[in-house]
Amino acid sequence: MTIERHIPIENLSRRGFLQGAAGLTLGLAVPGIGHAAKTATTGAAAASFAPTPFLRIGADNSVTVISKHLEMGQGTYTGLATIVAEELDASWAQVKVEGAPADAKRYNNLFFGAAQGTGGSTAMANSWGQMRQTGATARAMLVSAAAKKWNVPAAEISVAEGVVRHAASGRKASFGELAEAAALEAVPAQVALKDPKDFRLIGKRAPRKDSAAKTDGSAQFTQDLHLPGMLVAVVAHPPRFGGKAKSVDASKTKAIKGVVDVVTVPAGVAVLARDTWSAKKGRDALVVEWDDSAAFKLGSDEILARYHELAGKPGLVARTQGDAPGAITGAAKVVTASYDFPYLAHAAMEPMNCVVQRTTDGLEVWNGEQFQTVDQATLAAMFDLPPEKVTIHMLYAGGSFGRRACTQSDYLREAASIVKASGTKAPVKLVWMREDDMKAGYYRPMFHHRIEAALDDDGSIRAWRHRLVGQSIITGSAFESVMVKDGIDAVSVEGAANLPYAIPNLQVELHTPKDIGVPVLWWRSVGSTHTAYSTETFLDRLAAESKQDPVAMRLKLLAKHPRHSAVLRLAAEKAGWGTPLAAGKPGERRGRGVAVHESFHSFVAQVAEVTVAADGSVKVDRVVSAVDCGMAINPDNVRAQVEGSVGFALSAALHGEITLKDGVVEQGNFGEYAPIRINEMPKVEVHIVQSAENPTGIGEPGVPPVAPAVANAIAAATGRWLTRLPFQANALKV
Repeated sequence: MTIERHIPIENLSRRGFLQGAAGLTLGLAVPGIGHAAKTATTGAAAASFAPTPFLRIGADNSVTVISKHLEMGQGTYTGLATIVAEELDASWAQVKVEGAPADAKRYNNLFFGAAQGTGGSTAMANSWGQMRQTGATARAMLVSAAAKKWNVPAAEISVAEGVVRHAASGRKASFGELAEAAALEAVPAQVALKDPKDFRLIGKRAPRKDSAAKTDGSAQFTQDLHLPGMLVAVVAHPPRFGGKAKSVDASKTKAIKGVVDVVTVPAGVAVLARDTWSAKKGRDALVVEWDDSAAFKLGSDEILARYHELAGKPGLVARTQGDAPGAITGAAKVVTASYDFPYLAHAAMEPMNCVVQRTTDGLEVWNGEQFQTVDQATLAAMFDLPPEKVTIHMLYAGGSFGRRACTQSDYLREAASIVKASGTKAPVKLVWMREDDMKAGYYRPMFHHRIEAALDDDGSIRAWRHRLVGQSIITGSAFESVMVKDGIDAVSVEGAANLPYAIPNLQVELHTPKDIGVPVLWWRSVGSTHTAYSTETFLDRLAAESKQDPVAMRLKLLAKHPRHSAVLRLAAEKAGWGTPLAAGKPGERRGRGVAVHESFHSFVAQVAEVTVAADGSVKVDRVVSAVDCGMAINPDNVRAQVEGSVGFALSAALHGEITLKDGVVEQGNFGEYAPIRINEMPKVEVHIVQSAENPTGIGEPGVPPVAPAVANAIAAATGRWLTRLPFQANALKV
């Protein structure tokens, strides 16, 4: 199939991959992904070769890294390319990256078991050893081929910048010149990996592999895709979750030029047209009577009131040590606080979209694909196909923040149901407008927290009891059997159940209401988005009650957690903790606050400086971040991710809130659900802890400490503790 736009797509299907040009194609047998057959072939033989490939070296001297992970702006392509190029000793300029097809047998996420997908900031962490081996193995095969060709000992051959050299004889060859011969070499059972002291790319600056294409417009996102005969579908969704179409009058819609068909599907009423504008006009002209008899009809206030009631009762115990209830009951001083967190939309730059087409023997899909195995299985079941008959082409995604990794495959299911209901053989592009994305999507769950703590006379925390109330993301998904134990969704309590502070009596409890019909999903940094806020602001409250310095108090409680302590010390040092802040203008109040949190096996501490005006408005002036994410593969990318995390977290803390009235989402676009504006973005400083540990996550860990650090700074400036997000200016007025 050809693409109408004359832009090459470097996100190949398995078919396209196997029909590549002569050269060296390499896959590896890595623990956890099964055994690979001999993985080097040439020419036409490649058409029948099916290894687990991560690397292709062409006769044109190109080095192509095959990424099993989605590039959605987080720098995955660059990170994976860096790892391979380092061990291969390739020139950075000759390296490019392609997205892998959907094939869990070859491309599974090693942390997800038998499933392929991107999420939980696992891309670098699960690929680290795999991609190092890939590069080192290919290098060894190139060296072996050169040694045979030149009749010299392999030990005398060096590789640098994509050139293989034998210094004694003066011979040299490019990777491309050796690719065919290298393809005939046996794959070595073991290879030596570089000592980190010899790294020339890892830990250094390197241009991102996707920047040029995203700058000049050649990058292929789903919205860029135009296939011959393609139809565009726009769907009228019911205003309430669980509603369905009762009657449809499409007479005006069908009269609009460009409209091809109108079909009713489980998700609503779809209009198919020759272009997006005609489809939208057609949808606007629909007259739909909705059946809300089974729809969810509660508003946000009613949901929250129910949560508050539940928080007054014991919940399921997620963690217990000592006797927290007993210690609190007998304590002389008890501090209590309650926190409310709203539903949040993902609001990625690119709303949901995908292209689906029936083929003679299966289904073909183009998508910013984040959850290959789940989506493949879902679509296969809809059409009674084996999963391998669902071909998924992984394109770039314009952000996600968890939204494209939907456990229910909602928008892909919606597109496939349109194809099925219409009976069309044409490719169908489903396009969600911003309003669809915000009103008919999935959300970070609303949560309520209640924490109480007992303090000894010396300010020590004797006991801590934390009770959480909110919907489960995992219940009802394919992950329930693994991630929900004894009724406890691990995602709901992460960041609370693993609280690192040395508290002798500690208990964490959870209520998971099952009658709330609002669809929920992971949102960037998931449970830690609310648990870090409640725990870190409450700890500052306890520090104030006991007249302790917040940093000193934390360090005392983190004595057995050196990585937490290290980032905390570094952030405090770089922020000038303990030194006076410059005074603001008359009527302004200024403060500095701190927070530290572990998520996705990375450790982040942040110090925020704020200015609070007399009218209660908050300006975040500066955020100093210290990060321990293990070895930083691309330090610039680490900094960029943390900087982006600060902006993302501040958007939620200052503005983010999805509300419902009578079951209807009230926000529809950025006018009502605003990201921060450029004038609201603070100065951000990022300091990376030098580490020899394996890389861990960075896409998400920078988010959780931001809001509590800002809230603690506000409290330092005003003496007022903010227990509801987003921040309410009325609570801070003079």
